[in-house]
Formats: sequence, structure tokens, C-alpha cells
Amino acid sequence: MGDTDPTKPGDEAPPGTPGTGENLCPACSGTGKLDGESCPECKGTGKVTTGIGGG
Repeated sequence: MGDTDPTKPGDEAPPGTPGTGENLCPACSGTGKLDGESCPECKGTGKVTTGIGGG
């Protein structure tokens, strides 16, 4: 798994899951860096997959 797992710690669901979308990482505000290091929540991408819509 590891390298083939598309999810990141900040993801709420795997990419492509219905009802989700790409969002800026709340930990690093989309920069991909936290304290000068690669952000652990988004693995340095600046993006996480989160649920969208209401309800």
C-alpha cells in the first residue's frame, strides 16, 4: 500500500469519491509547507479531498 495509496492524512475520502472535491489544505493554507517542511496533512501538495455540499 503506502506509495500506491492515493489518500493523504488530511483527506476525508479517497480522490474521486462521489460527493467530494479538492480543497486547500487547512493546515498549510494550500502552500504545501508547514514550518519550512513538507506539510504532513497534504504531503506537500497543498490540497486535500473533502466532502462538498450540504446536508
